[in-house]
Amino acid sequence: MATFRIAVIGGDGIGPEVIDETVRVLEKAARHDQASFDWNHLPWSSTRFKQTGEMVPDNGWDVLARHDAILFGAVGLPDVPDQIPVHSLLLPMRRKFDQYVNLRPAYLFDGVTSPLANKAPGSIDMLVYRENTEGEYAPVGGRMYQGTDAEIAIQSNVFTRRGCERILRAAFEAARKRTRRKLTSITKSNAQAFGMVLWDECYNKVRAEFPDVQSSSLLVDAAAMDFVRKPEAFDVVVASNLFGDILTDLSAMVAGTVGLASSANINPERKFPSMFEPVHGSAPDIAGKGIANPLAAILSGVLMLRHLGLEKSAQATQNAVVEVLKARAPRTPDLGGKDGTKDMSEAVLALV
Repeated sequence: MATFRIAVIGGDGIGPEVIDETVRVLEKAARHDQASFDWNHLPWSSTRFKQTGEMVPDNGWDVLARHDAILFGAVGLPDVPDQIPVHSLLLPMRRKFDQYVNLRPAYLFDGVTSPLANKAPGSIDMLVYRENTEGEYAPVGGRMYQGTDAEIAIQSNVFTRRGCERILRAAFEAARKRTRRKLTSITKSNAQAFGMVLWDECYNKVRAEFPDVQSSSLLVDAAAMDFVRKPEAFDVVVASNLFGDILTDLSAMVAGTVGLASSANINPERKFPSMFEPVHGSAPDIAGKGIANPLAAILSGVLMLRHLGLEKSAQATQNAVVEVLKARAPRTPDLGGKDGTKDMSEAVLALV
């Protein structure tokens, strides 16, 4: 029996609540592949930062590197500035482990209602590939003359040919495997004449390698409009760090709820562990109430199972989620119901 060592970081807010339920589901699902997990729960969070002044211990990155994958909940508390957990844990992890592919599916499940009128189940089915290690989130810049009228803040975008080409190539390879074989590259080169022009040049170079994929380029403002106006037009979408981050929150909502939005932060070369997390964040307003939807975390677990080669386990879990949503019961508040976190996970467990 194969055993996989998984680092578990519940984090803050609803993070531990949904991750604990995901661990229970994945533990049972792994039997389909005669596999097991060695879970290593790490108490890294904003709470730890308030107690110790650090999110990650000195040897933290070495600890994580010894795992096959990382299952992550969320970080962030109202009394801790947002940039501290993000720049102390999330963004450094993505860069240190070269998790340059951020994969975010958006699918309208049967039993889930889109806020857009007359959208049938399955009509929204897109896969967004977000560049995850550079672009607009690169830690390049600084501030001068803080607190004075002359204060200056400089935030520099960083685009490299290597970084652009490898995320574009990953997205094209994914599009080639899908039924529609369609890809949309998101740009803003009409206004950002350096980084985004390089992005477009890389897109034109890589697209020539995939003549069997129907591809086009779309300005980010037009893409935001079309994500709402005609989301069914999109198949695989590839975007920079910031554009991908913003657009995927929108794609999650047009597909019904951010409570179903899963993601994977992948190092395709498998030199480092990849990390899997729900998109929804720590949601401190509902933390501790037991009403958070665990399905985004469970679906992130499905992405982890597939990454580890546990396809039978992944499919069994995916099928269970599909059936629970189709039955329209139980339902957490984000889906219009009054049931709780454990109600949803128990329903999935019963079908896995």
